[in-house]
Amino acid sequence: MYLDEINNYNWSLPVCPKAPDFQVDWDKIYDSFEWIRAMEGVQQNPVHHAEGDVLTHTKLVCEALAAMKEWRKLNEVSQSVIFAAALLHDVAKPYCTREDEGAIISPGHAVKGEMAARRIIYKDMGLGISTPFGMRETIAKLVRFHGLPLFFFEKPNPAKAVIGASQTTRMDWLAMLSKADVLGRECRDSTDLLERVLLFADFCREQGCLEKPKAFPNHISRFVYFQKENGFVDFEAYDDTKSEVILMSGLPAAGKDTWIQNNYSHYPVISLDDIRDDLDISPRDEQGEVVFKARETARTYLRKNQNFVWNATNLTSSLRRQLIDLFHSYGAKVKIIYMEAPYYEILKRNRERSRSVPENVIGRMVTKLEVPDMTEAHQVEWVVK
Repeated sequence: MYLDEINNYNWSLPVCPKAPDFQVDWDKIYDSFEWIRAMEGVQQNPVHHAEGDVLTHTKLVCEALAAMKEWRKLNEVSQSVIFAAALLHDVAKPYCTREDEGAIISPGHAVKGEMAARRIIYKDMGLGISTPFGMRETIAKLVRFHGLPLFFFEKPNPAKAVIGASQTTRMDWLAMLSKADVLGRECRDSTDLLERVLLFADFCREQGCLEKPKAFPNHISRFVYFQKENGFVDFEAYDDTKSEVILMSGLPAAGKDTWIQNNYSHYPVISLDDIRDDLDISPRDEQGEVVFKARETARTYLRKNQNFVWNATNLTSSLRRQLIDLFHSYGAKVKIIYMEAPYYEILKRNRERSRSVPENVIGRMVTKLEVPDMTEAHQVEWVVK
């Protein structure tokens, strides 16, 4: 799991406040990051944020975090990861905020914030340094779930919500970020919100996922739990799968074809690129015929309980879910292989390919990228350069 990477790197965010004074250098931060400057002047609902605009709130959150004893006790790498998440937690508000019936709202800013944070760190080097994959994904997921501690009990299944988040996010770090988020605002219900954060931490502790991902009896059990609405978390599922499907995921030129040749050359491959070539259909054209042929070929293999590889970009969780549901309905075990290389390397490789993708298209793909996580399939492997 990519969370483990945090313990294996000597990584530090240059703008993270350091001991002994832990003072936040806002002049340096403001000058360094365009996405911070974009927060200035973006108004918030005064009922929940009487302190002012998004930049004012972000400053107060970061200063509250830097003053927290529990944050100061962490090692420098952990401090840097959570501080980066605090800087980025409302990064999507500049383009999510609008007025609705006289109220200022920012719908979906956490989910869009995850993808914005990933793009900023991966494509734009928006933290000012090269950020290892595990740190980037942890930061992005902290951004996505930063509101969960305040609203987890309003979820249809609170236990499943926190157990799912724990597969990619440290819940104790999330509670720390959420506490700072509350301390960095002016609102009438701040005491109630802080109590919710404490309740969240206690609830995660009861679920066995406060400081580490919730453990399952096996990977089949984990997959079954997240497939069902009201599954039993400790149920040990029987492995009745009949075949294996390798589901590739990654940007164009990330290395998927080479990886398949080196590891699964003995499996037949359903390649959407190859089907497009066979049908003489451009990636810019309607893809219905391509997808239909690919799915029909997959069904042929699935009916025979034959292993195969599905090779395409598969960049969003919703697209992967459609495919996984199809494969699983035939009794197949699904293993996602996510491939990643540095953005500049992907552009270089793409220019050298016979069937290159326009660079502006790859840029748009990055804005939609959702890295696969352990809640999606039986197994997930990240192959990152």
